[in-house]
Amino acid sequence: MNNPATHKRAEIHEHRRASSSIGVRGFTLVELVIVIALTGVIAAGLMVFFIPATNSYFDARRRAGLTDNADTALRRMARDIRMAVPNSIRSPSNHCFELLPTITGGRYRLASDVTNDAATCTTATCSMPLDTSQPSTGFDVLSPMSTLPAVGDWVVIGNQNPNDVYAGTTRAAITAIASSPQATFGQQRLSFNAHQFPLGYAGGRFSIVANNGNAPAVFYVCEGADGTVDAQGNGKGTLYRLHHGFTPAYPTACPATADAAVVTRNVRSCNFVYNPTIGSTQQRGFVWMQLDLSDSNETVSLSFGAHVDNVP
Repeated sequence: MNNPATHKRAEIHEHRRASSSIGVRGFTLVELVIVIALTGVIAAGLMVFFIPATNSYFDARRRAGLTDNADTALRRMARDIRMAVPNSIRSPSNHCFELLPTITGGRYRLASDVTNDAATCTTATCSMPLDTSQPSTGFDVLSPMSTLPAVGDWVVIGNQNPNDVYAGTTRAAITAIASSPQATFGQQRLSFNAHQFPLGYAGGRFSIVANNGNAPAVFYVCEGADGTVDAQGNGKGTLYRLHHGFTPAYPTACPATADAAVVTRNVRSCNFVYNPTIGSTQQRGFVWMQLDLSDSNETVSLSFGAHVDNVP
């Protein structure tokens, strides 16, 4: 017996089942392959434009880093050169040079204070000039010092030849630092063991070199920079800053760099040229410095010149 209500419900159920089947129908394998292929083509086309831009960005970033490293290294060397003891630069090779940095300096008393010295004053209470005609044990400092020296630091006076200060002819170790007995005598009084400074020097100037753990001298050494790069396109050399003790004889080669501080890496080539007698008066020197740094086949080359005051 056909029941109209039952038949109607069956039609509705069949319609819902058909609608549900249509709603869950997905992509066919062919459609997916086509979509993947089109996506690949579009991505490949976009990469043609994006890869050069990306490479250019990283290349520019490497060049900027190399430029900053080279500039910082050159400026650091130039600062030490300008603050060096007069005539203390020694250059055994175009890959290295030595100098003696100062921490401060000033003017010393050249003659006794005849106005303020008492008639009965003693060595401790009189003014103390430096007499270069005989061994001296100290002097009054007339000008303010930007940095006060310490016991053990070196006072350098009248250095006219590169080897003199290293050999000890023009330097003496400070044994005491005190205020002058009277304000009219000077700012401070520096004492040291009896030392004969260069005869006849009347410039009145002195420099102070820090003891720095008995390693006051500085060597800048460019090691391993042969003008080539490694398999990754990086410079194979390294620039070092080395502290060491006094060496009386003029160095004949760059020293070993064990335990030296690294100034910059990736050095492809370097060149240091020192002219101690530039100018008509031969009282000014000049150091020419060039660094070539390479990173991933990107290379920058910077040059810098620093004037040297060789007037003691």
